[in-house]
Amino acid sequence: MLRSPQEPNRNGGIRTPSPRSRNQSQFHSTVSVQKNRRFNILILIFRFAAFCFSLASAIFMFANSHGGGSDSDSDFLRWYHFDAFRFVAIAAAIVALYSLFEIGASVWEISRGTTVLPEIVQVWFDFGHDQVFAYMLLSADSAGTALARTLKDRDTCTANNAFCVQSDISVALGFAGFMFLSFSSLLSGFRVVCFLLNGSRFHM
Repeated sequence: MLRSPQEPNRNGGIRTPSPRSRNQSQFHSTVSVQKNRRFNILILIFRFAAFCFSLASAIFMFANSHGGGSDSDSDFLRWYHFDAFRFVAIAAAIVALYSLFEIGASVWEISRGTTVLPEIVQVWFDFGHDQVFAYMLLSADSAGTALARTLKDRDTCTANNAFCVQSDISVALGFAGFMFLSFSSLLSGFRVVCFLLNGSRFHM
């Protein structure tokens, strides 16, 4: 049972908290708020990095159209000619959009002190989607890597080196986006654990 700020002591008098105990309580509360703010800022940094790398990966792949030194349209290689590269482009674009939403949600939480969605929905939404999209991006970039190696083994890159180089850059950027999304997933998972243990997304 919570005690009131003033309660009777054994002699029937009124006992009030000492100034020192009140100052300690305020100090611990301030430290907790600062720690939670730094935690949210760290999540924001990871999400911003995931957004930048995923967006760059999508742009590089969507713009990847090169010819083999001929003006013939049939000699041009385009990203949508290959299933794996289509997967890379679309997955990176989806992760970029998701990260943009999460950036907005993080800014809202830092500035307002509350989540966009109800707290229990927000913590599970973040963790679940981080897991799904991180796996999707990893699968797409793994498929893109396998295709890039196949094209090099077939000497396709000899005549279309620019196409292969741009594809490699897009896949590498996608892996970087996956790395930062994974870091975000670890932090969102930590918030889920805190919610299950404490009934709040904040760690005590």
